Amino acid sequence: MVKISVFLCLLVSSIVCLSVEASEEVKEMDQEVKDTKEPEKKPDLKIEVVSLPEKGCDKDARKSQRLDILSMKYTGFLENGTKFESTDDHNNEFSFQLGVGQVIQGWERGMLDMCVGEKRKLTVPPHLAYGDIGAGERIPPASTLIFECELVKIDNGPKPTNVFNEIDTDKDGFITRKEVSEFLMKHSEDKIEPESEEHQNALDNIFLHEDKDKDGQISKEEFSGPKHDEL
Repeated sequence: MVKISVFLCLLVSSIVCLSVEASEEVKEMDQEVKDTKEPEKKPDLKIEVVSLPEKGCDKDARKSQRLDILSMKYTGFLENGTKFESTDDHNNEFSFQLGVGQVIQGWERGMLDMCVGEKRKLTVPPHLAYGDIGAGERIPPASTLIFECELVKIDNGPKPTNVFNEIDTDKDGFITRKEVSEFLMKHSEDKIEPESEEHQNALDNIFLHEDKDKDGQISKEEFSGPKHDEL
């Protein structure tokens, strides 16, 4: 009986070992399958045409294109429905030049080929909005943003200047905090005190979004504004 018991114990042990080995092999295979999976795709911009004007939006109509100056009415919401900004609150329209880095990428792409009077709803994923940084207190990091927009006016826009070169006064291929400060003071309509809290906050915000590698300066590759004369 002792021999039989020992045999049974050895048999059970071998079965357990085989089960463990098989389990480990399955885990390794599962891990290999996970490792070979394609990286998760980021959600894309969603553009919904809410309404078109009764007239003036046929195939021959003027539609927004790169370098146009657009005047918009819009209201922006977080994904949970919280409103964070609206032109209605300021009783005026928002104007910007399309395609030169003045607005988020979701707008650069979502406002193309619109006709005056057209209304759209844009659902903008974080990587086409303010990313993992967010924007101030109203837009948290990694926020999907929803915009209800109406195009009010289209004007021909000027050829944009090479803003990077204009800021980069020493022409070393990098923009420093001092250079950005001098540029802002030069182009401001109001007199700016360089040490004022408002001015320093503006600089902080610029470097927060533009200085991707956080080395204290902005390279041409990092800069999101106009940086090519051929634009």
